[in-house]
Amino acid sequence: MHLAAIRVAIADATKMNSELIVAALKRSRNNLDVQALPSNSSAALRELQDSQPDVAVISARLEDGSLTGFRVLHELRAKESKVPAIMLLDSTERELVVDAFRSGARGIFCRHDSFDTLPKCIRRVHQGQVWLSNPGLEFLLDVVISSRPLKIGPSGGMSRLTSRERDVVRLIADGMRNQEIAHKLNLTEHTVRNYLLRIYDKLGISSRVELVLYAVSGSESLEASHTQTCA
Repeated sequence: MHLAAIRVAIADATKMNSELIVAALKRSRNNLDVQALPSNSSAALRELQDSQPDVAVISARLEDGSLTGFRVLHELRAKESKVPAIMLLDSTERELVVDAFRSGARGIFCRHDSFDTLPKCIRRVHQGQVWLSNPGLEFLLDVVISSRPLKIGPSGGMSRLTSRERDVVRLIADGMRNQEIAHKLNLTEHTVRNYLLRIYDKLGISSRVELVLYAVSGSESLEASHTQTCA
């Protein structure tokens, strides 16, 4: 079975650099349909939005500035673009790697890496995976570890929740997704999301994981809620 070629767009600091990468990728015979984008960040962004490639490879340094590639990533993310992007960096400097992923990159490729691995990077990102080197992975783990710890404190705040809000918490603790909760409680998914926002606010937490940990720490309160609901 013949697989469709992956459409790849390249934006580098100069037109010549972009065209050299395009030519090299075409020679690699990895079933890639490659095109060069303008080297100006605004023009590259417009063409990305028009062409909607399967994967975009964007240099951090474009012709209008050393970090204007990040602007392209920010704009793509702000416009909720579905185009997965690989950031091309001159070095795997910690701050650049972290900021690239924060800006929406799905992969990091350094100019010091072997060019032979770029087609593999493109294919992995196209498949929905994340691509980065081991040092880059360590940077991201450091960020996660050093960020605000999860709140798993006492669940006295459960008493501030309404009966229906406690039902939502119980079902989340049971591992249900929003769609399943909506079906179970005869609500819309939008209503379930609104309940979650109010629950987060009342309990002083900010994520689903924190909510599950919070709920587990107050299992007696949840059990009481379940008993009242079933009564």
